[in-house]
Amino acid sequence: MNLMIKRYFFTILLAALPYFLFSQAGSSIYQFLDLPISSRLAALGGTNVSLRDNDINFAFQNPALLTSDAHNMIGLNMANYLSDVKFGSAVYARTFGCDNSFAIGMQYVDYGSFMGYNEINDSTAAFGAKDYALNLIYSRPINEKISVGATLKPIYSAFENYTSFGLAMDAGVNYNDSASLFSAGLVFRNVGKQLKGYYSDEDGQHLEPLPFNIQLGITKKFLHAPLRFSFTLHNLQHWDLSYRSTNQPAQTLGETTSSNGISKIDMAFRHAIIAMEFVPSKKFYLSAAYNHRRHKEMSMPGFKSMVGFSFGGGIKVSKFQVGFGMTQFQVGNYAYQFSISTLLNEFRL
Repeated sequence: MNLMIKRYFFTILLAALPYFLFSQAGSSIYQFLDLPISSRLAALGGTNVSLRDNDINFAFQNPALLTSDAHNMIGLNMANYLSDVKFGSAVYARTFGCDNSFAIGMQYVDYGSFMGYNEINDSTAAFGAKDYALNLIYSRPINEKISVGATLKPIYSAFENYTSFGLAMDAGVNYNDSASLFSAGLVFRNVGKQLKGYYSDEDGQHLEPLPFNIQLGITKKFLHAPLRFSFTLHNLQHWDLSYRSTNQPAQTLGETTSSNGISKIDMAFRHAIIAMEFVPSKKFYLSAAYNHRRHKEMSMPGFKSMVGFSFGGGIKVSKFQVGFGMTQFQVGNYAYQFSISTLLNEFRL
């Protein structure tokens, strides 16, 4: 029965891939799904699909990273984003038997309150804007080293009186060799469809593609040093990550630069995130990362900044794991994230 479910699951996934492989950067809906879900993920450059640790929040990035270690664990995350935009998440996990791990989580973005005006500049009622995504996560081990997982994500978005619904799915696999302190992960994120657009036109509902993302990563910890390195590749489904116009010619293999003058080496590194952690014990860590794409897109000529770099740390205080992350998305603007998680077993719940 389990084999039939696995075959059916991956058949649906492979059949859906051609509809999402050729989307351009910035052309998809529900971009909030790619925001860093926790302070630690923010400190690791925004995403990590390979680090297998006792951190329930990594299941948002790769469902295969949800393990029995997260049984009866709850995690809460909050971020103060740009221009007073706030986003966060909450997640809870349970394991049934030795193999079946489940988690339910919610991520949201609150863009704040806005004053409305009509076409003649008369003030109307104030309105808000919010995005929500429910995460229903399942994972199980295939053998001692390999785990697989999937996430079903119903999505709801409301901007003033415009609303939208969507449905997405993540599918991931994780390889973990505890003896060599090495792990790797592969995930297909946000495979799905917008079911209801924000508005209709002469052709019916105006529907847009989801931010489909293929991510691959590896993590390695040194045996005799408290250092752990991660290397993550993202957006592997398309090469050109520039925001070029759709009527510009695409890059050919013989060209050394893309249509907007970006070199092939530069473009290759825009797919990569390099991260490092200092982990002297299981109760404390310090993280730092470099996201080349963010650095290139958010830097301003003539201004020095730390755009693209991110930092953070975490410590276990009593029964709680507390984390802090700091990211500079553009010159002079930092985003701060706070996370807290605990095992309810510690409180005999």
